[in-house]
Amino acid sequence: MSVVEILKEKFGAAILGEETTADQIGIYVSREVLPQVMRFLHDELDFKHLADLCGVDYLGWKGKRKKAERFEVVYNLYSLSRRELLRIKVPVPESDPRVPSVTSIWRVANWFERECYDLLGIRFEGHPDLRRLLMPENWSGHPLRKDYPLEPEEEWKDYAELREKARELSRYEWGDRRVRGG
Repeated sequence: MSVVEILKEKFGAAILGEETTADQIGIYVSREVLPQVMRFLHDELDFKHLADLCGVDYLGWKGKRKKAERFEVVYNLYSLSRRELLRIKVPVPESDPRVPSVTSIWRVANWFERECYDLLGIRFEGHPDLRRLLMPENWSGHPLRKDYPLEPEEEWKDYAELREKARELSRYEWGDRRVRGG
């Protein structure tokens, strides 16, 4: 029995659909049962490796199929024993951009979820330390959203301070602790 068949039998209507792209199976899962599906995949079907987790913004999507929700969180899993890749996709509504965290299943999800939150604004409920990862804490907005302005209307308020700090640190050669010109 295939992974898709097993999941459909166990979780029924919570499995929203499936697709195959580039010989990789993708399964759409309702966010309400995501932790149970992921725990089952990890513990029972041996998908022990979370290779990647990312978010997608479909604002203005003109692809073959209309997307039901603006956002998606995509999990790429791998099973060594089965030698199988599996993609789990979770539709996320714009009005309530949140999904349950899977950090209790895969510790590496901590960093992936923080990056997704930082760049797309999708919240991961139950995450142990959900804060920005790449952007400064006081940054406004989420740069990977399709409606994020390419040229901000105003300069980031701490930019001058950061530029001065970079100028100060540029006196030092990386790998060599000697001060230049001093």
